[in-house]
Amino acid sequence: MYNDDGDNMDFLAALGIKVKDKKLLERALTHSSYANEMKTECYERLEFLGDAVLQLAMSEYFYLNTNLKEGDMSKIRASYVCENALYEYSKKIGLIEHIRCGNGLNPDSHAVAADCFESVLAVIFLEHGFSVAKKYVLEIIVPYIEKGVTFIHDNKSYLQEMVQTERKSLEYVVTKESGPAHDRTFEVDVIVDGIKFGHGVGKSKKDAEQNAAYDAIKKIA
Repeated sequence: MYNDDGDNMDFLAALGIKVKDKKLLERALTHSSYANEMKTECYERLEFLGDAVLQLAMSEYFYLNTNLKEGDMSKIRASYVCENALYEYSKKIGLIEHIRCGNGLNPDSHAVAADCFESVLAVIFLEHGFSVAKKYVLEIIVPYIEKGVTFIHDNKSYLQEMVQTERKSLEYVVTKESGPAHDRTFEVDVIVDGIKFGHGVGKSKKDAEQNAAYDAIKKIA
């Protein structure tokens, strides 16, 4: 349930963040279903900005704190900024109870909670700049990294999650099979909205699809 007391944003206060523009913070927690019903603004533009801030903060973190190659940094970053991860962070800091949704939509939705996490991050960035926004992100996420907690179960599921957010079509196409029957090699392309986004090779169709999804995730991320 949404708490409309603008001064009682516990999930921010507990992390030492104070937001002066309460209306902007309300917008960051307002889904389009509520905005349409109440004739107000929703979080979508803020989500766009917050996503970029989150990607930069985590990219810098993995660049400075690991010796991973580019592709591996992309993969591990994806596991900490995916929808499941952002939902977990939102739940942990108590953000979800402040989300405003229209009738019939659950604010506990993974997608909505993830969107709002990014939108609130955008508000912090706009008011306090990147250094404070980054500190906020790292205080929440780094403990999960240090414990080895990850949120992506497989590349195909994560890619599906990414394209669903933008309502894009997704399909896997076997482009080549080679080798004897007992030792086949498969090549697969992943097609997003009619455009080839990734290519994978594997000893089974399943492995090739996973590798193609990983290739696409790197490009999209």
